[in-house]
Amino acid sequence: MRCVIGNWKMNLLSTEAAAFCETFLAHHVPVSGVAVGIAPPFPILRQVGDAVRAKGVRLFAQNGHAEPKGAYTGEVSMAQLQDAGCAGVILGHSERRQLFGETDAALVKKVKAAREWNLLPLLCVGETLAEREAGYTLEILGQQLSILAETGPGPLWVAYEPVWAIGTGLRAEAGQVREVHAFIRTKLDQFMDRGDYPVPILYGGSVTPDNFPELLDIPEVAGGLVGGASLDPLKFAELVKLAG
Repeated sequence: MRCVIGNWKMNLLSTEAAAFCETFLAHHVPVSGVAVGIAPPFPILRQVGDAVRAKGVRLFAQNGHAEPKGAYTGEVSMAQLQDAGCAGVILGHSERRQLFGETDAALVKKVKAAREWNLLPLLCVGETLAEREAGYTLEILGQQLSILAETGPGPLWVAYEPVWAIGTGLRAEAGQVREVHAFIRTKLDQFMDRGDYPVPILYGGSVTPDNFPELLDIPEVAGGLVGGASLDPLKFAELVKLAG
């Protein structure tokens, strides 16, 4: 299975989202074996989900809190995400780790909570440029993936997003992507009992229609977690076609 997930981050108002969905759906043809998802900001989750669900596009959230309810001002629970129509949730994105102090301990709870509410966790891992240049890439990724030893078996997708390639126009070289994705696969086998749950490994970091075919040729790259290009409905529709 291949996967193409659009992460809109903190972009698009409701009118812009409506225009995106209209254009995207006019060009989107569901492809067998390709899972497609969109992760809009919280306020327009239901609007986007209702617009795209008929064509098999899954609704993802960009984050979620581990507790089902309570005094957590500004947070949104997994229960509320499920109620809004979400099928999955992005967890551990580098922007959450770096800008908001999200820890591995918190992610253990979030992965468990997502599964409890029948949400597919899409766990993001990645290294900074300083960590790569110091030779710590695999060590950092191993640490980030080690939380899976505590989350138990269950559905999971993983996205490798080198922090230095997110929104910069830079992309890891094919050899770097190949090495990291192979390493992630070995760690998945080490840290979790996959059981009947196949774990696709996506690549994220300045994915575009121009570079996506080369990425898909790399073993263990099952698709893309797309940032900037997912805000363009024509580019996003093209990425889905390329994944097929």
